[in-house]
Amino acid sequence: MKLYKRGEGTVILIDERAVSIEGFDWNLLFVGDDRRAHLEEAISRGTEIPIETLAKGGFDPPIADQEIWAAGVTYHRSRDARMDESRESGGESFYDRVYRAERPELFYKGSVRTAVGHRQAVRVRSDSRWNVPEPELTLAIDPAGCVFGFTVGNDMSSREIEGENPLYLPQAKIYDGSCALGPCLLVTDGLPESTEITLRVLRERTVVFDGATTLSRMARPFSVLTEFLYRENTFPVGAYLMTGTGIVPPDDFTLKPGDETAVGIVPIGTLENTVT
Repeated sequence: MKLYKRGEGTVILIDERAVSIEGFDWNLLFVGDDRRAHLEEAISRGTEIPIETLAKGGFDPPIADQEIWAAGVTYHRSRDARMDESRESGGESFYDRVYRAERPELFYKGSVRTAVGHRQAVRVRSDSRWNVPEPELTLAIDPAGCVFGFTVGNDMSSREIEGENPLYLPQAKIYDGSCALGPCLLVTDGLPESTEITLRVLRERTVVFDGATTLSRMARPFSVLTEFLYRENTFPVGAYLMTGTGIVPPDDFTLKPGDETAVGIVPIGTLENTVT
């Protein structure tokens, strides 16, 4: 079952049917005692629409009052990139230690205020000359710490600022338009390790970067990431957790205004954004 958010309305895709619903409570989806009943009730009062409608226009991020968090250095490729970018500042050993440690790197990424959705604009910082997209599977987690769904995430990052000093990571990661989620929330129990994540960047209709990885390359299971996130933290309306990237463009690549990013994860869909 897939849920798309557009303004005040929600479209639920189930059994090749698209049902439009007004007034759907996204917070209740995360915290309700009976998620299935909440969805069935919403579908029963909705209006069926042509499925082709989903291909038109964009969608808002599938979020209400949830916080967005992120995990870093969960793939070997990410570890290497972080070490390379911070070598001059003397911080390269930190990332290797994190990759091998029991405790993962977790950081606050934002909220609905800083997030954008499918076919909406992400941003690069004006005070950074080296900016990249980071394609990430993103977990939807209820207040008890149970993963009940997945979406596609783009963790926009300033490699220049983070590389200058690891302590600058919040400035490299958290700013307006720095997080994209969508195009939908897939409600399901789990995804296989063979699940592929892809990233494509177009500039003036020409592909300037194309990469792929799979969940099997992650160094930490979802259960470890969520357990550490929920240690000494409560999330009354649940949370989203971006699980790190295994796709890193080469060091001579940086995003430019007008670039188009496409992050794909089957069976969720493709999250498309334009860079400003």
